[in-house]
Amino acid sequence: MLQGGYASVLGAVSRDEFRGEVVRFARQLGFDTVSAMAVVDHGVGRSDFVLIDNAPEGYSDAFHDVPSMRRDPVMQHCRRHSVPIVWNQDTYTSQGLGDLWEEQARFGYCNGIAMALHLPHGRHFALGVERDRPLPADRGELTRIVADLQLFAVHAQDAAMRVLAPDLAMTDLPALTPRELEVLRWTMEGKTAWEVGAILGITERTAVLHVNNAMHKLQCSSKHQAVLKALRLGLIH
Repeated sequence: MLQGGYASVLGAVSRDEFRGEVVRFARQLGFDTVSAMAVVDHGVGRSDFVLIDNAPEGYSDAFHDVPSMRRDPVMQHCRRHSVPIVWNQDTYTSQGLGDLWEEQARFGYCNGIAMALHLPHGRHFALGVERDRPLPADRGELTRIVADLQLFAVHAQDAAMRVLAPDLAMTDLPALTPRELEVLRWTMEGKTAWEVGAILGITERTAVLHVNNAMHKLQCSSKHQAVLKALRLGLIH
């Protein structure tokens, strides 16, 4: 039954269809609520995101705001890691955020699993499922559920970017050479052209040439702009 969910979400051609497939899969997996979010970074401190969920009335207004997201330990985990997090009340109380858990528990958000896929070119896809009942105590069963969710997320992220954020699709990326990317990485670390040359075993003039070529390909007027744009496009990390 779950196998059909993996393939079905790929066929979604509208936001409503995508939401329906995500909700259906979550319920097959034994969860009452689900949220899926497509995020595209555009540089430091600037991102676009589109969210779909089946949250009960009143929950979205209370929790889908920036201050709450910044406090939420599950959201913060997903921002930094690709490993799924299995969470419950202890996840919040251990960080002194029991009040946040109690507020969301009123809406049935008591236990859940969340994960994020951090993709190239500053794209991210987050998926979370929740319910008021405890998660299975049997480790094997819980591992299977997490694995099913991970596999579904891999399928769903492609549809999410295509359906939820079509206007944010990436255009063809500049074709920087491995050496140009390497020079940009060291420039990002604050190294001068002379230092980059010493590290890479090339002359200072050659290091400058690689930086200038990268700037030209990225259509930037300074090496610092080139580093920031390369980061935004996922060319360097």
